[in-house]
Amino acid sequence: MGRIAGVTADQTRERLLRAAADVFAERGYDGTRVADIAAAAGVSNGALYSHFSSKAELLLAALRAHGRRELADLLAADPGRPVTELLLQAGRSLPQRCDNRGYLVVEALMAARRDSDVAGPMGDYTAERIDWLARLIEAGQADGQVDPALSPTALAHFCLLLALGSSLLPAEPHQVDDAAWSALLTRLVSAVATAGVDRDLDQMAAQHG
Repeated sequence: MGRIAGVTADQTRERLLRAAADVFAERGYDGTRVADIAAAAGVSNGALYSHFSSKAELLLAALRAHGRRELADLLAADPGRPVTELLLQAGRSLPQRCDNRGYLVVEALMAARRDSDVAGPMGDYTAERIDWLARLIEAGQADGQVDPALSPTALAHFCLLLALGSSLLPAEPHQVDDAAWSALLTRLVSAVATAGVDRDLDQMAAQHG
């Protein structure tokens, strides 16, 4: 299983990242061998090491490429959508059962507690996500959607904590009612929104209730 005929280096790298995301999410970081990922991707160990120097590097690369990014996907689909609506929409998906992309970040966080090779890069990854969220919130404050008295960094931390917590909780037997969850989220987002925006959120929640 060397380089696959007719497959470019970029395609091989993507095969490895997809395989790594699936295998890490299923078996965990400690339970995964580099050979397992190479086999799942259909390449040799040597081919894997020509793209990634270590299992830790592959874990973080897989997380960056295939980690769950509900809010970023919503923003990419509709760049002009108000930040408060994006937060509300992304929050609605949190109680849903995670796929491998959701569990991948959990495995990376657990590995970072035990492996110094993962801890540093994972700290950088988390900081990048918080900075991205904080800039998004700052844009909402500049547009008059989000209360300017609030700390963008503190609110970004709160959003990230909710997202990470949702990856840890199983969907059953504690699945929350969709309408009740939506009502709670609307109240929370309205609390950080400026006057007038909160009324729009109430109307939006009623339409989806």
